[in-house]
Amino acid sequence: MLTQKAKYAIKALVYLAENEGLVKTKDIADNAHIPKKFLESILVELKSHKLVTSVQGAAGGYQLLKKPAEIDLVAIHRIFEGPIALLPCASPNFYQPCADCEDVVACKLRMAMVEVHKKTLEAFQNITLESLLETPVD
Repeated sequence: MLTQKAKYAIKALVYLAENEGLVKTKDIADNAHIPKKFLESILVELKSHKLVTSVQGAAGGYQLLKKPAEIDLVAIHRIFEGPIALLPCASPNFYQPCADCEDVVACKLRMAMVEVHKKTLEAFQNITLESLLETPVD
């Protein structure tokens, strides 16, 4: 399950993708229905990971640093939620053996979680900000 912080980050990034140029924090907060103080901390984190940039001052605001097609849910998830894998032993990037596992290679739970990781990663990689912009609203 996504945390509220990750959900708000996605909503803010989608709003930035919909609006070219510099966008004020207040406009993002109001239009994406995100508490402004919470949004400010999210934008700082997105900036530190080089997904957005900012300009200070009255004419300032935030904008995407990458094209919407270049920002996928994997990047956002890893920033706010950590690894994609449900268990550390199923993660190729953040692998750690489980303390209670006698045989990592034969572990059926690990094998199942590796499969879940692969499918989740593939799905997250296929969902970009651009694809979210193209998704029809019912």
